[in-house]
Amino acid sequence: MSGGPGYRVRFDTVTVAGVDYRIRSLFDRQQYHDPEGEAERAGVSPASWPLFGQVWPSARVLARAMHGYDVAGKRILEIGAGLALASLVIHGRDGDITASDCHPLSAAFLQENLLLNHLPPMKYREGHWARANPELGRFDLIIGSDVLYEPDHPEQMAGFIDRHSAATVEIVIVDPDRGNRSGFCRHMDHLGYALTERRANPRLENGEAYRGRFLTFNRGPAPGPKPKAE
Repeated sequence: MSGGPGYRVRFDTVTVAGVDYRIRSLFDRQQYHDPEGEAERAGVSPASWPLFGQVWPSARVLARAMHGYDVAGKRILEIGAGLALASLVIHGRDGDITASDCHPLSAAFLQENLLLNHLPPMKYREGHWARANPELGRFDLIIGSDVLYEPDHPEQMAGFIDRHSAATVEIVIVDPDRGNRSGFCRHMDHLGYALTERRANPRLENGEAYRGRFLTFNRGPAPGPKPKAE
């Protein structure tokens, strides 16, 4: 545990498919530090400010799936990345990954965690779901975990994904059975994405119980592989 500039952090070891990752995160969900109003301007409320800085169960599930996922030759985007655990896993496999988030501290925490795990620099871009992101581009694989926690997220995220999807694309979302899932799936269906859904393993790698599912969407002539069993 240590102090940051106005907030406290901690260091933990997170195991993904037998591989240990050192992760710097916020000490708890009570942290808040936005002296210049940068987070507020980005649409991050005080209540949601610390959420980016936690290793959430769904992030562990997504990271484990990405450990064995076919990423060769794909341009990949993690949305709402937070601490970007899945991105770290893909980056360690030499995948072409870009992490994205709208939180002003996400990039700094990513840089620290890359250094902690002796990984080279990785691409990061701001990703505002409700705004234009003209420099972000389009991707062949888009991934995310626990990104449907506000009522306006289903429509915003579906639109964001559609704007940044290649002509042939697959989207893998791990959702812990939040109430906004159905609305998101409806928006994706209206945009022309086909859904495959399956339950995630009911146990995390650390033994904790987990309740959630994989939402895999495809668009284009040739659907990609489904996530392997985690």
